[in-house]
Amino acid sequence: MKRILMKLLMIVTLLIYGIPGTVQASVSVSARSAILMEQESGRVLFEKDAHKVSRIASITKIMTAILAIESGKLDEMVKVSDRAVRAEGSSVYLKPGEKIRLEDLVYGLMLRSGNDAAVAIAEHVGGSVDGFVFMMNEKAQQIGMTDTHFANPHGLDDHENHVSTAYDMALLTRYAMNNEEYKKISGTKIHRAPNPTETWDRVWKNKNRLLTEKYKYSTGGKTGYTKRAKRTLVSTAKRGDFEMIAVTLNAPDDWNDHIQMFETAFSDYDIAEILSKGKVDGIKESQYKTKVYLDHSFVYPLTSEEEELVRVEYRLKKLGKDQRDLQNQKIAGRANVFLDDKQIASLPVYYKLEEKEQKSFFDFFKNIFTSIAGVKDHG
Repeated sequence: MKRILMKLLMIVTLLIYGIPGTVQASVSVSARSAILMEQESGRVLFEKDAHKVSRIASITKIMTAILAIESGKLDEMVKVSDRAVRAEGSSVYLKPGEKIRLEDLVYGLMLRSGNDAAVAIAEHVGGSVDGFVFMMNEKAQQIGMTDTHFANPHGLDDHENHVSTAYDMALLTRYAMNNEEYKKISGTKIHRAPNPTETWDRVWKNKNRLLTEKYKYSTGGKTGYTKRAKRTLVSTAKRGDFEMIAVTLNAPDDWNDHIQMFETAFSDYDIAEILSKGKVDGIKESQYKTKVYLDHSFVYPLTSEEEELVRVEYRLKKLGKDQRDLQNQKIAGRANVFLDDKQIASLPVYYKLEEKEQKSFFDFFKNIFTSIAGVKDHG
């Protein structure tokens, strides 16, 4: 009986506190869909219906912003059309016919969620709104956003098939945050832009209250709201070398949802460097010993319990005794990283020829050439 009671107690404890090493059970969010992803590895630390297809409102503008940035046209002047000015909802109050730098439009898009800015960007970068929407969906496919379809550049509820998921929006944000210009704009609290018909500048304060007042580790993001999508939010945070992305869809208490996800992960996880860039030690094969290296490191968020479950397996090609089988910086094999029994990474292992080996290669081919050419030493 005592043993049965102990088992029951253990089951109840797991149900209440969750399995060790996961954020999942200790986070409760108001959102219908949510996800927390680590930036460097892409590891999902928490999710709730993260693949549920939903309306996304203005977090759409993350895609609009990154396409504008990648166009290489940020310094170009954009002539604002009547269609852009007539865009419904949130606005930066552009004037028909005015000329404004594309870079300023992106700031207005991200900080103030200007729908007029979104249309002006789309027309300039894509040639038309339809042309830009095509670009949005092409980029979504490239990033791997398999459950996403864009129908406009701003996220308004004017199309039934303008949808995505929390997971897909985290993928998009992870991609965008690798761009330094996007990272800077997303994390800007206040931006000033020229106002062509006034003596004073436009001053845009970021609507993301996590960034401006609520959370000291916030590094940026994008807010969203429509009547049908409800509150949507993408935010990023960084503490030390630990960077994360949080996404919530249809979340009445989104600010606190994001803070809770970030704080729980910062508490439960550390960024561990599992593989270091440079020479690989511990290789026993004589042909590879002290001569193989990794061209980049591998880091991964782990709980203290998980650190004991990580192992690395090196799979190197078997070679004959002929040194000609080796070429400078040729991939010699793979370093496979496992967390428990699940493979989480596979990095190429390179072989580096020593200087004397490079010389022997040169002499080998020189001798072949000399033999073929019939060159003789006449002394």
